[in-house]
Amino acid sequence: MKYKLAIFDLDGTILDTLADLTASVNYALERFGYPTRTAAEVRRFLGNGSVVLMTKSLPSGTSEADRNKVLDFYNDYYQAHCNLETRPYEGIPELFSKLRSADCKIAVVSNKPDSAVQVLCREHFCDSLDAATGQRSDVRKKPAPDAINDILNKLSIDRKDSVYVGDSEVDIATAGNAAMDCISVEWGFRDRDFLMESGATVVASDVAELAQMLGIMI
Repeated sequence: MKYKLAIFDLDGTILDTLADLTASVNYALERFGYPTRTAAEVRRFLGNGSVVLMTKSLPSGTSEADRNKVLDFYNDYYQAHCNLETRPYEGIPELFSKLRSADCKIAVVSNKPDSAVQVLCREHFCDSLDAATGQRSDVRKKPAPDAINDILNKLSIDRKDSVYVGDSEVDIATAGNAAMDCISVEWGFRDRDFLMESGATVVASDVAELAQMLGIMI
């Protein structure tokens, strides 16, 4: 096994959350009389947390006060509806099982609100994870390395024995700031060309290839 710890992004990396995110964004926008967004637009807006997501989803020039009203409504609505159509990407449960069998610890670090991260990780990955954290007020969000550093300390694993896996430019920057290896995946919210332009050095085209990069076979 190449690594002792694999840390994964959530949205677009191990869970396909786009349908529920798009539905929740549009429900909030409609509730306050704003035009809705396509799934392709929401996909482009993801990666930097709910504040950035809602700021980009709202029309240009929307005041911070109005944005915050929509944001609060969105956060509450999404928390209650975050798992209607969300599913693990094909092969991810098998990958986690193989990693566990190889004594590799598994963690999740996401810019999604921590409450939703905990709900989704419990629902879809049960006892597969050794740690999971989302956006919290006491920890800087990605691309700051704070959450990764907390997990490394909690699990007592050196960063040289760890890898970060994600689907966006934010994840590439996060791994760089944490001074650890990074594997990008192209099945999520960014395509291969964009990832390479954003500094990716290793890109997995599917879960089987990711498994090989991690030193296992599925």
